[in-house]
Amino acid sequence: LGPALQAAYKLMSPTGGRISVFQTQLPSLGAGLLHSREDPNQRSSTKVVQHLGPATDFYKKLALDCSGQQIAVDLFLLSSQYSDMASLACVSKYSAGSIFYYPSFHDVHNPTQMEKFQKDLQRYLTRKIGFEAVMRIRCTKGLSIHTFHGNFFVRSTDLLSLANVNPDSGFAVQMSIEESLADTSLVCFQAALLYTSSKGKRRIRVHTLCLPVVNSLSDVFAGADVQAITCLLANMAIDRSVSSNLSDARDALVNAVVDSLSAYRSTVSNLQQSGLIAPASLRLFPLYVLALLKQKALRTGTSTRLDDRVFAMCEFKSQPLQQIMRMIHPNLYRIDDLSDEGALHVNDTMVSQPPILQLTAEKISIQGAYLMDCGTGLYLWVGKGCSQAFIGDVLGCQDHASIPQNMTQIPELETPSSERTRSFINWLQENRSFSPILHVVKDDSSAKTNFFQQLIEDRTEAALSYYEFLLHIQQQLSK
Repeated sequence: LGPALQAAYKLMSPTGGRISVFQTQLPSLGAGLLHSREDPNQRSSTKVVQHLGPATDFYKKLALDCSGQQIAVDLFLLSSQYSDMASLACVSKYSAGSIFYYPSFHDVHNPTQMEKFQKDLQRYLTRKIGFEAVMRIRCTKGLSIHTFHGNFFVRSTDLLSLANVNPDSGFAVQMSIEESLADTSLVCFQAALLYTSSKGKRRIRVHTLCLPVVNSLSDVFAGADVQAITCLLANMAIDRSVSSNLSDARDALVNAVVDSLSAYRSTVSNLQQSGLIAPASLRLFPLYVLALLKQKALRTGTSTRLDDRVFAMCEFKSQPLQQIMRMIHPNLYRIDDLSDEGALHVNDTMVSQPPILQLTAEKISIQGAYLMDCGTGLYLWVGKGCSQAFIGDVLGCQDHASIPQNMTQIPELETPSSERTRSFINWLQENRSFSPILHVVKDDSSAKTNFFQQLIEDRTEAALSYYEFLLHIQQQLSK
C-alpha cells in the first residue's frame, strides 16, 4: 500500500485532487508495512486498551505531503481481519479525506455489508466536492479558539487546510474566554470556507453566529445545547484516550456531568430539593454520557475488536452532529401498530409518527415489532409473539419462523400496514447522506446482540444501568 500511495502522490501532485484507496488487509510489503498489534485476549479488557494510536508516522507524513499538494486520500477498508485502522486512518485524517469501514466484508457471504458498500460508494462518487479549500474560524476579541476536531491539517493557529471538502463531514472547535467580557453584550463566531467548486469556480461560504453575553450562571444553563456539549465531549474524550488512556477519558466524562450539576446546584442553592437537580436544558446530559460510555469507541469490559473501536473513534471525530447523536442515543419506535393519527404529510404521502421509546428492555414486548434507528443502521426486531397480520402484511412471511435470517428489504406489498411501514422507514432514510441499511432481527438471530446492546438504559455485565448511573452521580455530588 505504501509504495502505491507514494506513486499516486507523485502522479497527482501537479494537479491535486483525490485518491481513493480500497484496502482488504494489513499492508505487509514496502514502505509503511505494518504488523498485527491486536491481542484478541485483550478485547474485553477493563483496564488499559493499547494501540489506539498509529504504529508508524509514515501515513501521517504522506498525508501532510498530500495536503500540501491539495490531494485528499479517502480510505475504504474492506477487511475480514485486523488491518491496523489506527495507523491507516492517518492518511485520511490529515489530508481531509473520508474513512469507510466494512468489517467481515465478503461479497457473497455478507450481503448486508455488500449492499452498504454499494450505497456508500454511490453517494461518495455522486456527492458534491470542493477542492483546494481552507477554513478559518474567527471569534470576538477576548475569546480564543484553541482546539479543532475533524479531518484536516492545521496550517496556522486558525487556518484549516482541506484538500477536499464534502457535505457529509462535521467539525468541532473548543474556545476559551481569555479576557473579561463585562463591557460587551454579545460575541460573534465566524467560519469562512474558501474552496474551488467541481466546475472550477472559486467560492467562499461564511457562517456567522452571534451569542449574548449574560451575567448569571442560570442564564448560561438555560441556553445550554446538550447535544453539542455531548458531541464536543465525545471528541475530547477520544483525544484523551489516545494521548493518555481510556479510563482517564471515561473518568473525565463522568466528572463533566458531576461538575456541571454541582455548579448548577450551587447557583440555585435556595432550592431545598432532595435527589439530583438539573436545569431543563441538561436533563438528558447524564443519559447521553452513560450512552457515550457504552459506545464501541469508549466502552470497557465488552469484547470490542481494535479496528471496530478505532473506526468508532474516527466517526465521532468527523461526522456531523445529528449523525453522532443517533449513534450515541438511537431512536426506538414500535411499528407493528402504526396509525395515521398525528401523521406528517410529505409529498402526498402520510408518514406515521410513532412515539420515541426509552432504550430499555422494559419497553419491548415479545408481542411487538420495534424499529431502532442507530444512524448507520436500522434494526427491525420482530418478537416471537408478533401478530400474524404484521408478519404477513408487512414482511410477506407466513409466520415468525419463516422470516429469513439475512433479510434487509421490506417487500412492497399492497396493504395499508405495508405502505405505512415503508413510508416511515423511507422517511427516516431519505434525510441522510448515507442511507442506513435495514436489518430484520428475529428473537433468535445473531444480530439480536447488536439490537440489545443499544438498550443503554439497561445494566450489562460491564456497565451500569441508567438508574445506577444516576445514583453514582448523586454519590459523587454529595462527597
